[in-house]
Amino acid sequence: MSDEPDPREQPAPREDAGGAAEPAAEGEALDVELGLDEVEPEDAESEDVEVEGEPDDTESDPAEPVDAEPEGPALLIALVPGVTPTKWTRVWAERRPDLRLRVLPIAESEQEEVLRDGRAQIVFVRGDVRSDSLSSILLYEEQPVAVLPRDHAFADAEEMDVADLADEHLLQEPSTVPEWAALAAEIADGTRRPLPRMAGLDDAVEQVAAGVGVLIVPQSVARVHSRKDVRVVPVSGVAPTSVRLAWATEDKTDDVEDFIGVVRGRSANTTRGTAATPKVESRAKAAKAKAREAREKAEKAGGGRKKPARPGGTARPAVRRTRKPRGR
Repeated sequence: MSDEPDPREQPAPREDAGGAAEPAAEGEALDVELGLDEVEPEDAESEDVEVEGEPDDTESDPAEPVDAEPEGPALLIALVPGVTPTKWTRVWAERRPDLRLRVLPIAESEQEEVLRDGRAQIVFVRGDVRSDSLSSILLYEEQPVAVLPRDHAFADAEEMDVADLADEHLLQEPSTVPEWAALAAEIADGTRRPLPRMAGLDDAVEQVAAGVGVLIVPQSVARVHSRKDVRVVPVSGVAPTSVRLAWATEDKTDDVEDFIGVVRGRSANTTRGTAATPKVESRAKAAKAKAREAREKAEKAGGGRKKPARPGGTARPAVRRTRKPRGR
């Protein structure tokens, strides 16, 4: 069977709270604009973004030249499957052409580890951050969906409840979907069988297509592993999954702060972040400083002398004013 998705049967993109759309596959170039299905290849190539793919098992031809790694500094970004940061990388390329981005696709199991071992400075993570040494901000939440065989009873449904999957075999650990585990018949009667050997979600979706069981995953993850012999249906009764931006608290550099600002939608003139957005003084302060500078120049030009006294050497006599009584 082909693992390539059929574009005619893919669900329409859904905008989440953070404005993110559904993703490109893990390890592929980030060429999908948030909120759009596709962008032209030349648009993606215009960004100064380097994407590192996962190593594959195929041997390369020794005679084939290998592209040299770009030289110079880079901001190291990692992201879990299903996250598409193209919207933010484009803004970064316009705002910080002096610093390229190196994007590393990773598995969810190593989303915190890459920050601790220095492989990444910023990571798009899924779910909560557990380590006290890491900080994060919420970007958006994702709709949970069920991945079903093409001939499933709910394959053509617009939406289903998690209770509709109570009699199904879940091809995941029950702890990953506690809402299903609380209703599952195979857990209640003790008939749940061990999971088949699966190297990853591609294998799990293969098992779904074969009718072995079902999956409940975030919509963007289902889109990454979409194929024409399975169906994706939104599921109610399951908590949405959050996508967050995380970084090591003690290693928060000015460049990291600038990238956080881009993701949060700060303008280029914001006063936060010092790498490329220096603090901008208000107009009033700038005017005062300019007037003070002009005054100092005038004093220097006059030798620092005071204004001469009035001719005649006599001071103007003081005039005493009295208030006229009212009514007279």
